[in-house]
Order: sequence, then C-alpha cells, then structure tokens
Amino acid sequence: MSEHARKAVVTAGTGGIGLETAAGLAARGWDVTVVGRDAERGATATARLEEAAGRAAGRFLRADLSSLSDTRALADRLASEGPLHMLVNNVGGMWTRRWENADGIEASVVLNHLSPYVLTEALLDTLKAGAPSRIVNVTSSAMMAAVPEFEEVEPPGPYYGLAATGRAKLAHLAHTMDLAKRLDGQGVQVVAVDPGPAATPNAAQMTIDILPPQMRPLWDQIQEWVTRPVAEAAAAVLAAGTGPYHGTDVVIGPSGAPDDNLLQYLTEDVAAAVRRWTPMLLGD
Repeated sequence: MSEHARKAVVTAGTGGIGLETAAGLAARGWDVTVVGRDAERGATATARLEEAAGRAAGRFLRADLSSLSDTRALADRLASEGPLHMLVNNVGGMWTRRWENADGIEASVVLNHLSPYVLTEALLDTLKAGAPSRIVNVTSSAMMAAVPEFEEVEPPGPYYGLAATGRAKLAHLAHTMDLAKRLDGQGVQVVAVDPGPAATPNAAQMTIDILPPQMRPLWDQIQEWVTRPVAEAAAAVLAAGTGPYHGTDVVIGPSGAPDDNLLQYLTEDVAAAVRRWTPMLLGD
C-alpha cells in the first residue's frame, strides 16, 4: 500500500457487492482495506485488489460486525492509523430465519443499522482529518416492506426477513440523512446508495419464506431480479463514492444517478422515532 494513496475502508468487502466495490476503488488508485470474518476469503480479496490496481493496494482486517464489541475494536484500530478518506458501509444482510448476535439483538438490526452506525460515529474524527472525505451507506429498497415502528427492538408479529431488513435499512437511512446535515460544511460528504438487487451470495440463500405473505406472489419476479450481475450493482456504489456530490439529502439509485424514491418512506415521524430508538438499543 502507498503512503500517498487515498485510503478507503469497505465493510463486508470479501465478496459480492463489497468486493466489486473495493476492486473498483483499487483500480482507481485507492488503497483499500476490506473487512470481513473469514481470513481465507480475505486473502483472496486482497489478491483481487492487487490484480485490479497492479500493485499492493489492498489489505484485509478481520472483524465480526454482528458483534458491537468487534465493531468498536475495528474502529479503534482504524482510528489509530491516521486520516481516512472513504468509509463504505456495505455490511448488511437478510435472512429467512431470525437469529441474534452475541448481545441478544436481532441480527438485521445489528448488521443493517447498529454496526455501521457505531463504526461511522467512532471514525468521524478520522474522516474529518482526511477531508475531503466521504461516507457511503449502502441501503435497500427492502424498506418498502418495513413496519415503521420503533418503540421496541423489533415490531410485534411474525418475523419476515425482508421486512426486518427493510426496517433496519429505513432506520439507517434516517441516520444517514441526519448525519449528512450534521457534517455539512465540515469536509465529510455523506451519501446513501441503493445498488438494487443482484446475484449476491446472500440473495442465493433466500427462500420464499423471507417475504411477508402479501408479497409472495412477487417471488418469481424477485428471483429474476437477483440474477443481475454483482458488478452492475457495485457500479452504483462506486458512483456514490467517487462521482460528483449532490447535496445533503440525496440517495443514489441503482443507475448510479440521484434517485429520491426511497425518501418517500422517511417521514419526519420516522426520523424522530429512530433518533430515540438507536440510543435506546445502544444503551446511550
């Protein structure tokens, strides 16, 4: 890695959209740290980055971002290394069966909202030191299935993976828009991006049970959507990270252009509820 290159961190960067994004950044001259859980996949990802850049442009850091203590430890390490120029919060996921992290919190809430929230807040000074810098938060149209209730960790009723992920992504979109306004004029740009459906490893594990019953007639169409190449979806994330910046309340859509479609789900009532909900979950 070069002391003169700009530095990026891509979470969940050893496969899928994260790896394609990291490789795209490396090809553009960035030094890229990919974060993941598996050292073997990390080594493969690092080799891919070196191939894309034509030099030693990548490294792997192991962290289980379903663990908030691991997330905080990762943030401490990254902060100790000096200025950072881009953070791509790509970590997330959607599961057919409900599961909890080591702290007893439902996994969709942790991986799609709390973990990137904690990591970002802990790295703000590091990103300010690297200004001009950018935070890219990967979001999802799954929020169309969300039950926008934020009084408890999870809403009442049965668990459906799409709705659970959508609710967590909606919460994180609220944080993203708040953060963009908070950092306006401080040299740290904040962008949300919906890369759209793609043939990711996570998508390959989905079954129809992930959908709320009223959405199950769409299953065949959804299966067709997730044949979209991962590199095409990652192009939108790269556009959000390296393209022109458009302001403090813009979402980049699957085409790589601004697309405010998801903002229809983010009412002021939802944003206010999320501002109360997140600190409650973190015990702040």
